Amino acid sequence: MTLFKSLLLALALVLPLSAAAQGKAPEYVYTEAAQLTLVGKVFPDTPNPYHRIDTARFHGFTRDELRLVTESAGIAVAFRTDSPSIRVWPKYVKAYFGGGTTGFAGRGFDLYIKKDGKWLWAAAGLQNDNALDKQVNIIKDMDDSEKECLLYLPIRSVMESVKIGVEEGRILEPLEQPFRHRVAVFGSSFTHGASTSKSGMAYPSILTRETGIQFLNLGVSGRCKLQDYFAAVLCEAPDVDAFLFDTFSNPTPEEINERLCPFIETIRAAHPGKPLIFQQTIYRERRNFNIAADKYERERMDLVAKMMKEVCRKYKDVYFITSTNATSPDHYTSVDGTHPGDYGYTLWARSIKKPVLRILRKYGIK
Repeated sequence: MTLFKSLLLALALVLPLSAAAQGKAPEYVYTEAAQLTLVGKVFPDTPNPYHRIDTARFHGFTRDELRLVTESAGIAVAFRTDSPSIRVWPKYVKAYFGGGTTGFAGRGFDLYIKKDGKWLWAAAGLQNDNALDKQVNIIKDMDDSEKECLLYLPIRSVMESVKIGVEEGRILEPLEQPFRHRVAVFGSSFTHGASTSKSGMAYPSILTRETGIQFLNLGVSGRCKLQDYFAAVLCEAPDVDAFLFDTFSNPTPEEINERLCPFIETIRAAHPGKPLIFQQTIYRERRNFNIAADKYERERMDLVAKMMKEVCRKYKDVYFITSTNATSPDHYTSVDGTHPGDYGYTLWARSIKKPVLRILRKYGIK
């Protein structure tokens, strides 16, 4: 036998052994996320579990608002698994491909795993543009210890189905609700999570992970203007312990002046004795050199501060916090002059955490 043939024979024997050593690729078993534990929903019982509002039950929305309230912003699925790898098999009604938010946030998935008592970022997964009906690899090559997982759904896509896949023979079980209490957060694109890099980086999600209190995201990007029909929706919010509002970022000064008190009175009547915490809107970096923008934003913020001083005297259980801050001293936090990036939203969440928790503790929410 020639040396060449001997080498070929040796290679032929080694290759099957290598494949066997690597093992067979795992098969995956999929479970609909709604059969596990969903986190972050104001209304837990929507017909489509990945919508935030039942649009057949509530009325008055514009076409854009109908889409926004069915997007899965702030919704996460909590589960336990010992699988070394995790996949997601999503089906989209409408996938987001816009430019204001990254694909990982707009149509992707963001995974956190509990470690040493805290939620630690683990991985993010994204559908390819031409493969929206296929499985997404979220994470692999983990050890096979049992882990508590929190997977955020896309903030700007409308979902038909979200299935969680684990390796065959591994456990996949719902976690008991990992967060206590229910605080509804109604707000603008800031609350919705615009310009975040991943779907778990809106400030209500950051607050939830850092405090253990469940902040329920009802951000309606660009459409939060103290409308009476949104007040009607919040009146029906079940088992809510408190409300947090980012309601001064979208409306004009005229709309604020006209709508604020009726909005408050409507919600107070439906939820007597529950705290309503309003936030001042954030400083927008586009003001730095734009004289007109600076004048408009300053006048709006001054109006809000003046009105809320009077409102808090007039109504019991209404609060106004002014420590909202999404800007660092170096002014590096803005993405587009209006919306912060992840760093800015983290600063925002941490700047309001103490005053919000202080108010909530007055009502036994801790």
